[in-house]
Amino acid sequence: MSIKNDWWKDFFNKIYLITDARSVLDEQLTCQEIDLVEDVLALNKNDRILDLCGGHGRHALELARRGYRALTVLDFSNYLINLGRKASKKEGRNIKFVCGDARYSGLKSKDYSAIIIMANSFGYFLDQKENIRILKESYRLLEREGRLLLDLINPDCVKNNLEPISWHEANKDVVVCRQRELKRNIIKAREIVISKKKGLLRDGYYCEQIYNGNRITNILNNMGFKDLSIKKDISLHKHKKDYGFLTSRMIVTGVKP
Repeated sequence: MSIKNDWWKDFFNKIYLITDARSVLDEQLTCQEIDLVEDVLALNKNDRILDLCGGHGRHALELARRGYRALTVLDFSNYLINLGRKASKKEGRNIKFVCGDARYSGLKSKDYSAIIIMANSFGYFLDQKENIRILKESYRLLEREGRLLLDLINPDCVKNNLEPISWHEANKDVVVCRQRELKRNIIKAREIVISKKKGLLRDGYYCEQIYNGNRITNILNNMGFKDLSIKKDISLHKHKKDYGFLTSRMIVTGVKP
């Protein structure tokens, strides 16, 4: 299965919000995810929080509803960032939305007390050095004693339960079919999206690196993070189905000394 190195540049668009609506547009799930973030990071309302690779800002919006005041969302997808800006304006929230590359954000150093990378948004690069660049950038952006949270795929769940073929009805019109394979800690997937009315909407490929506990903690330790913590086997969807990479999560946290 052949994957382009920059597949992510044009993947997260209007079709993505259809194919992944059962996760990324589920308000109850978002609330549960933020419950988890608040608990694990022990957030307070004055924290300066960066939602890195944050898409349309669903997590930042929920944090704003809970009284957090200093929120930034960065994502490469201009489409998703614009959606987030509109939603923030509609709700009267003061959230900063930035369209940019998480490896080279251009944001101010040591300006954030917490960074969250949610919903398996880390690990998109086939070249491991590029994934590590995101962690290095996170380290640069965090203030001293700043906290990082990675919401990753649960590697055990993937290795034991990954179905090579899956499909689901995204809505009454759209069917999503996925072919998936796991080789050398990388999941490669082909996604075919079909509209009953319009025909083929997408035939594309994407990938995700998976990390076991030892692999990710070694990377973070070598980077300088301390007080590392791992929570595995976290399932937040209310129904037991195949939700792809979000079926079971591994939450990893670390502190910049």
